Amino acid sequence: MMGFWIAGALATVLVLALLFRPFLLKSGGNGISRRQLNAAIYRDQLARLERDRVDNMLAEADYAQARDELERRVIEDTREEDATATARAPRKTMLAVGLALPAVAIGLYVLLGNPAAFLEPSGPQRQVSAQDMERLVAGLAQKLEKDPSNLQGWAMLARSYKMMGRNTEAERAFERAGSFLDNDAQLLAIYADLAATNANGNFAGKPTLLIQKALKVDPENPMALWLAGTAAFRGQQYDAAIRTWERLMQQLAPDSEDANMLQESIGAAYAALGKSAPKTTPGSKPVVAATGASVSGKVDLAPALKNKAAPGDIVMVIARAPGSRMPVAVVRARVSDLPLSFTLDDSLAMSPQARISQASQVDVEARISKSGMAQPEPGDLMSSAQTVKVGATGIALQVNAVRP
Repeated sequence: MMGFWIAGALATVLVLALLFRPFLLKSGGNGISRRQLNAAIYRDQLARLERDRVDNMLAEADYAQARDELERRVIEDTREEDATATARAPRKTMLAVGLALPAVAIGLYVLLGNPAAFLEPSGPQRQVSAQDMERLVAGLAQKLEKDPSNLQGWAMLARSYKMMGRNTEAERAFERAGSFLDNDAQLLAIYADLAATNANGNFAGKPTLLIQKALKVDPENPMALWLAGTAAFRGQQYDAAIRTWERLMQQLAPDSEDANMLQESIGAAYAALGKSAPKTTPGSKPVVAATGASVSGKVDLAPALKNKAAPGDIVMVIARAPGSRMPVAVVRARVSDLPLSFTLDDSLAMSPQARISQASQVDVEARISKSGMAQPEPGDLMSSAQTVKVGATGIALQVNAVRP
């Protein structure tokens, strides 16, 4: 800290020295008068005229005329009052500037600067910790309690709570945001998702009303469409779920991970209707199984978990390329079909660009879901994944764990 102030003082002294340099370096003599300076100039000009006349560069008549003009100017200058050209140092002004400059600099630095940024040791910028975030959010909550009419602030607080996983508080904050949400489809969709999550996945009532409101504001909002399809699926309105999700599919990049996951959900809805999902997309060729490019085996449910699964729950056997979330083949059935023999090949691919025949080995697992959703959910029953070579047979999968 001391080094900082010393450096500032030296900089101030340097600036003052540069400002006062003309006065500090002036000579100590009495100066040169204007009359003396003019006389020297005239003597020099007269000497030039003499040289030009001697060198025949100037005619006699022109020489006489120029000399007369020069003598006339000398006479006129001598009539004026002589004054000594001395530069006197303005001592009072120098003293005022010397005192004011440091004072003004320090004042501006205190008001506009950031002393801590210079006094703290240099290093990488410190990232906000969880404790810092908690403190900031708590401070915002306290301010909003004192100013409950700040609806935008309540919406900001709600999103902060959601990011921190504090879903119950986030829902309450959204409630207090009130009319600020009315024209924002995304915020309404986030609010609906929170309400359904806090209701253990139940979309009836408040979540559905919020989804409808969001789609009224923006009929093509992706999150609202996804939630609307999910609500329809869980309400066993499978046709409505398919229609809604297919609208959302039009917004996704072909063969993207999101598109493939959504296609899996659409396939689950078709399966719930007892139908097979279309295996082609516009402009694509039908998927044909490659000879020998398959894995097969049997899946069963562990006796200890039989009371946790209903006969109508969806069984999914999934093959993925190791390290990838995107399935290369999926087969669906119901718990009532267990034990189930399965064969996963290219005819069960979710996308023509992601097929089991393109992999040398795959991870195979089974999952039982009450909702039949593509994404794993808490409470799903799971088997452990097995990594096998493509072409493997006799794979034995046992569903023996509950997803936390």
